[in-house]
Amino acid sequence: MVAAIAVPSPKSTSRQNPISIREPNSTFLGGSPLKGLCLQLKPRNNKISLVVASANTTTTSTTSGGAGGRFYLNFTGFPFPLGPFLNRRTIRTEAVKDCIWLFEQEQALGFSSVSTNIRMTIIKLKSGGLWVHAPIAPTKECIQLVKELGAPVEYIVLPTFAYEHKIFVGPFSRKFPRAQIWVAPRQWSWPLNLPLEFFGIFRAKTLKDEDLSNPWADEIEQKVLSSPEVGIGPYVEVAFYHKRSRTLLVTDAVIFVPRQPPECISKDSLLASAKNGLAVKLLSKGKEVLEEPVVDNKMNRQKGWERMVLQILFLGPSNLLEPNASFAQMSQKLIVSPIVKTLVFSKVPEKVRDWIDSIVSDWRFKRIIPAHFAAPINSSRSDFLAAFAFLDDLLGERYVTRPSLSLLFTSIMGKAASYFPPDDMKTLSSLDQFLVSVGAVKKTVSGRRR
Repeated sequence: MVAAIAVPSPKSTSRQNPISIREPNSTFLGGSPLKGLCLQLKPRNNKISLVVASANTTTTSTTSGGAGGRFYLNFTGFPFPLGPFLNRRTIRTEAVKDCIWLFEQEQALGFSSVSTNIRMTIIKLKSGGLWVHAPIAPTKECIQLVKELGAPVEYIVLPTFAYEHKIFVGPFSRKFPRAQIWVAPRQWSWPLNLPLEFFGIFRAKTLKDEDLSNPWADEIEQKVLSSPEVGIGPYVEVAFYHKRSRTLLVTDAVIFVPRQPPECISKDSLLASAKNGLAVKLLSKGKEVLEEPVVDNKMNRQKGWERMVLQILFLGPSNLLEPNASFAQMSQKLIVSPIVKTLVFSKVPEKVRDWIDSIVSDWRFKRIIPAHFAAPINSSRSDFLAAFAFLDDLLGERYVTRPSLSLLFTSIMGKAASYFPPDDMKTLSSLDQFLVSVGAVKKTVSGRRR
């Protein structure tokens, strides 16, 4: 994933902040599923209390169709095609019993060894039908896993303009021709601004901010972030709130990087990333880089995952040879992706602040499901607000609109959560300066402190 804010090609999304997380079971580090346990500080009633988060039992499923059911041909995407090009494994996890399911596939950046996960979320409505958020590649395996839920697909929702999510809506909808298609407003593409029909999306309806006329409005509410153009196009994302389960759905607004890689990322991808290739040599801080074979073990798989994460978040991190320290700073906390923060949200802080404040004010969510990295995240509204604490500095209105002591503490904690290693930010900052210099990204916007 790369910076989707400038172009709708693969983008980065794209999570030490008070937060608790339940990660899906994983057999990555051994034969038995992992049960994650973490202890963290969390403000409650102006006091600091200890939060214990442990992994609940989830159901992970794949069909017995094997590799044949995972075939999906895709070589499209500008400037980099989205891999894997021929084979996509689908993992299904039950996030809320008999109500919400997560479907994940691997997503690779072009021909590189950098991968992350891309997530589709399905909610069962009171009608008995299914509401599909951000479809993924409709392989035979994926469609079979959807059909195993035993309910008809009624609605298919594209919550963003971003290419990596848009590309699958058309093919997925053809598997469920009776479903209605709803898309985020102000759709665009680059380098050619192609109509939705070019992507195979027909008869789509447009999502509107706080629209009570939607057929699912009694169960799922929505708020649209539609920014001014930050470059060659606007950033558009629609957040949803499922009232019965108190779940917030976002696409790229926030992320939570798990310690271990998602189960859908293949062993081969992890080991390829663990090899000391050209990128590692360039980003090794001048240290000697040995070219030696990579043995398949948990240490090398973990190294591969850590390298992937740093390249996704920073494009050019300071040290890929020894990624541990930077990875530790960026994982296990709710954050705004450095790319999205730098190239988008910092350009339009007023719009983002209004959107975030509206979400926190109106929706009493207790979990967040983003479209990438870990999910579901057990998170409160103050956790979510803390991830956007950097907006206070940009707007120059620190704590004025949220004066309570608990939220003041949350904002201070958020400053620490949004701190990114300066050395790792150098490449991204240079890219930002270059894009500003050539006019691809705007430097200032109304309301931003000069």
